[in-house]
Amino acid sequence: MIVTPTGTSRRTSRRRAAVQQALAGHAEFVSAQQLHGLMNESDVRVGLTTVYRALQALERSGAADVVQDGDGERLYRYRRPGAGHCHYLLCRRCRRHEPLDTDAVEEWVAAVVRSSGFTDVEHTLELSGVCSGCRSGEEGEAPVGRRS
Repeated sequence: MIVTPTGTSRRTSRRRAAVQQALAGHAEFVSAQQLHGLMNESDVRVGLTTVYRALQALERSGAADVVQDGDGERLYRYRRPGAGHCHYLLCRRCRRHEPLDTDAVEEWVAAVVRSSGFTDVEHTLELSGVCSGCRSGEEGEAPVGRRS
């Protein structure tokens, strides 16, 4: 069963539930392929296609935050039930992430919606850069294993 951030639940397969559990057990943003590898290392056998589908379902239900890394790959992080929508600033080198003042972003979106006359507006916000740790380190790519 997949539990959404609002506390409601949906029927799901055991494999999709295993993906949700694996994502919930990983505090950082992770790609579908990385999560698949972590699950295999833990002897949880799930196909990569199932991982992708489960992550997409979690995203649609609001149970996963999603950002894109510097190469455009989607990264996922579990959103605890009751936790609100959040936006992040992501380091393109090491994937360190910082939550943003979501209220300020949402107020801006609401103002744009009011002035445009549009309804049922959805939005994404992608902010990426290079964190101070990567900037002060050696030139080139910092190891992806270093996180916030």
